[in-house]
Amino acid sequence: MPALLETEFGDLVLHARGKVRDLYSVGEFLLLVATDRISAFDHVLATGIPGKGKVLTQISLFWFDFLKDVVPNHLIIADVNLYPRELRDHADDLRDRSMLVKRAQMFPAECVVRGYLSGSGWKDYQATGAVCGIALPKGLRESDKLPEPIFTPATKSLHGKHDENISFDEMVALVGARSAETLRDLSLQIYNKASAHAESCGLILADTKFEFGTTAEGIILADEVLTPDSSRFWPRDGYAPGGAQPSFDKQFVRDYLESIHWNKQAPAPGLPEDVVKKTQQKYLQAYELLTGKSLSL
Repeated sequence: MPALLETEFGDLVLHARGKVRDLYSVGEFLLLVATDRISAFDHVLATGIPGKGKVLTQISLFWFDFLKDVVPNHLIIADVNLYPRELRDHADDLRDRSMLVKRAQMFPAECVVRGYLSGSGWKDYQATGAVCGIALPKGLRESDKLPEPIFTPATKSLHGKHDENISFDEMVALVGARSAETLRDLSLQIYNKASAHAESCGLILADTKFEFGTTAEGIILADEVLTPDSSRFWPRDGYAPGGAQPSFDKQFVRDYLESIHWNKQAPAPGLPEDVVKKTQQKYLQAYELLTGKSLSL
């Protein structure tokens, strides 16, 4: 199966194109299409992961339903057979990898929750003893579980630039105190519920990021949610703090790119077939573990 790297629907109005998703305007709604593009180190790679967009979409749909009693979300419908007439000519490209969603005024911040010390949080802790200004106990190791989950927002990346961690006070300056407090509380609620489910599936949800927006009805959860692109999922069996953990995400991709000593400048390289296959299998495995279902690509 070839990877879908870009959609070109000439009869539709392209609203935006992100690292992974293409968005089209469809009347009062948006059509969100998850391609098979994959990014690493802030660059979209020359090679995609076949079916990745379908896996991401189906995982997000699972979580939107699972979390609907915590927070409303942007989903209108994801069944291509029920899409508006103007989308039906593109049904083959849209099936299983798209959602018709509400338009929302998005908050200019990533809502990050960390339950474990990893990634940029680990680097911050090594340098300062804190993460995003939140002081943590001394002597923690990489991948240690934190005493309690912490909310560590980030600025949203624009034009491919890297997200930057910010303090809660900086988030207040961006969105206002009331919104910042609401988003923090919602993010922690979602993390706690999702983390408990992941644990029951043999997975550790180390950290994740959410995006929220506002509509006439209030705050909604939008974009993707709790996928291997936005979250670190680790296998519970074999968890061993004190170093990096195996992960259901782009681990094989990052490891390969480091092995070839890529300078992390454009143009981004392609990937060999075995790395593509292993990465595809990791994404599928994450879907199957989280949902209890299999997914045919």
